[in-house]
Amino acid sequence: MKLKDIALRNIRRRKAKAGFVLAGLLIAVSTAVALLGLIEAMNRDIQQKLEEYGANILVLPRTENLSLTYGGLSLGGVSFEMQEIRQADLGRIKSIKNAANVAATGPMVLGAIEVNTRKVLLAGVDFQAAEILKPWWKIEGAVPGDYDVLLGTEAARILNLQTGDHVKIKGSTFLVSGVLAPTGSQDDQLVFARLDTAQSLLHKEGRVSMVEVAALCTACPIEAMVSQISRALPGTKVMAIQQVVQGRMETLSHFRKFSYGVSVILVLVGSLVVLVTMMGSVRERTAEIGIFRAMGFRRSHVMQIVLLEAGILATLAGIMGYFAGFGSTKAALPFFNGTSGIDVVFDPILAAGALAAAVLMGLIASIYPALLAARIDPTDALRAL
Repeated sequence: MKLKDIALRNIRRRKAKAGFVLAGLLIAVSTAVALLGLIEAMNRDIQQKLEEYGANILVLPRTENLSLTYGGLSLGGVSFEMQEIRQADLGRIKSIKNAANVAATGPMVLGAIEVNTRKVLLAGVDFQAAEILKPWWKIEGAVPGDYDVLLGTEAARILNLQTGDHVKIKGSTFLVSGVLAPTGSQDDQLVFARLDTAQSLLHKEGRVSMVEVAALCTACPIEAMVSQISRALPGTKVMAIQQVVQGRMETLSHFRKFSYGVSVILVLVGSLVVLVTMMGSVRERTAEIGIFRAMGFRRSHVMQIVLLEAGILATLAGIMGYFAGFGSTKAALPFFNGTSGIDVVFDPILAAGALAAAVLMGLIASIYPALLAARIDPTDALRAL
C-alpha cells in the first residue's frame, strides 16, 4: 500500500512537472515564432515599399567634363552637348544575369530650351517608368501627351504658367497638362515632356542623357548589377547611389538581428525553465529511480527514460508553439504595421526550425538532470521508502 501511495503521488507530481516543462517550452517557442513571423512579415512590407521608392543605379555617358547635380545627388561628369547614350543599347540591360531584379528602367534626355524668354532645362522622361522610379511625384493635372508639357512647381511660378495654359517651344505650341507638386529637388525647376517629344525638340532622336534604374529588393546584389550593366553598356559610367542602398539594406538587417537576438534570449530562458523543472522532478523521483535500479535498470536506461520524457514534451511544445505563434502573428500584425494588407503565410522552414529548437532545448537542458538521476545510489534511494 505504501508503494502504491508513493507511485500515485509521484504520478501527480510528474504530471505537474511535465506541465511546467511544456508551458516553459511552449511560451518560449510561440513567442520566438510570433516575433520572427512578425519581423518577416514587416520585412516583406518594407521591401515592397522600398522597391517603389525610386532609382538606386544611374547610367551616365562616360566623360570627363562638367559635373552635374541632379536631385541633390552627385551624378558624376557629363556634358549634354557631347556624347549621349544610344537608346537602342538600353535593351541590353534586360540580358544581364540579374535582370529579374530590375524593377524599372527610366531613360531621360536633358537639354536647354527657351520658354517665355527664359532659359529652362527640358527633361524628356518615360512617364510609365516614372511611376516606379518617382512614386513621390504628385501631378496636379494630367500626365503629358505628345503635345503637352508638365511643369515643376518652381518652373510654373517663374514662368507664370498653370494647368491649361499654352506655351511655345521652338515654334511649336504645347499645352501645360499639369504642374508637379513640390518635391524639394531639382525636379521643381524643370519642364517635363514625353521622351520622344523631348528628343525631337532637342534634335536627339534615339539618344538619352542618362538612365535611372530601380533595382531594390532585400537580396539584390547591387554592386554585381553595376558591374553587369557596365559590361552590357561599355560606353557608359554606371554607379550605385550607395547611401540609399545601404540605408535600406541596413534597416532590414537591423530588424532581423533584433529578432534573432530576442529569440536566442527566449531559447535560453526556456532551457533554464526545463533545467530547473527536470532537476526538481529527478529529486522528487529518487525512490522511483531506486526501484528501477534495484530491478536491474542500468544508468543508461535511467538517462534514456528522463531524456525520452523531455523529448516527448519538447516535441509537443514545438508543434503547439509554432501554431500558437503563427496565430499571434496574424493577430498582432495590424497593430504593429497599421494595415491589414499584409498576409502571414505558413513558413515550413520556420515551423521545422521551431520544432527542432524545442527538441534541442528540451534534450540539452535535460542532460544534466538525466546524469543526476543515473548517479543516484539505489541503496540510498530505497532507504527513502
